[in-house]
Amino acid sequence: MAEQKATNVHWHEGDITREHRAKLLGHKGATLWFTGLSGSGKSTVAVELEGILNEMGVLSYRLDGDNVRMGINKNLGFSAADRTENIRRVGECAKLFVDAGIVTLSSFISPYREDRDAVRALHETAGMDFIEVFVDCSLEAAESRDPKGLYKKARAGEIKNFTGIDDPYEAPTSPEVHIRTDQMSLEEEIELILSALRVRGIIQ
Repeated sequence: MAEQKATNVHWHEGDITREHRAKLLGHKGATLWFTGLSGSGKSTVAVELEGILNEMGVLSYRLDGDNVRMGINKNLGFSAADRTENIRRVGECAKLFVDAGIVTLSSFISPYREDRDAVRALHETAGMDFIEVFVDCSLEAAESRDPKGLYKKARAGEIKNFTGIDDPYEAPTSPEVHIRTDQMSLEEEIELILSALRVRGIIQ
């Protein structure tokens, strides 16, 4: 995690607790961390899940890789150091959302296991639920989809540091949820995720 540079700063605790907010909303917050190759289906699954949670009366919000890079992380590129900082910032944002009682759907390639583990530790230290969802898909299947044309550009040398081509992807070793988007239906994938939320008592 990043070093604390600012000095003479102190956490100011409020009177409204996480438990108060959970009572108000009727559910508690959690982070679902969708990780996988570009084109694996992370955003597709997250968008579908967000819609279903909304219908269930569960407040959720998506933190999408491209969306975040157009705002809070617009000054970061795709070097290893920038990727690490990208995930660190998103992890901190997700933690704030969870504290507010929101089921946070974070969709990021997040190729480095160490970075994902750091976000997990951040949540676990705060007593928050962190559910890693491995959106597994073969490179061949992801590349055949290529919804943004990025693989084609990477193969042509127009994009450097592209995960799966000239940058590594370190797959999760023990994710809470493992879905295979090149083998399963979207409905099957969503049900696995909902089941994980029910087991943890996040939704009824």
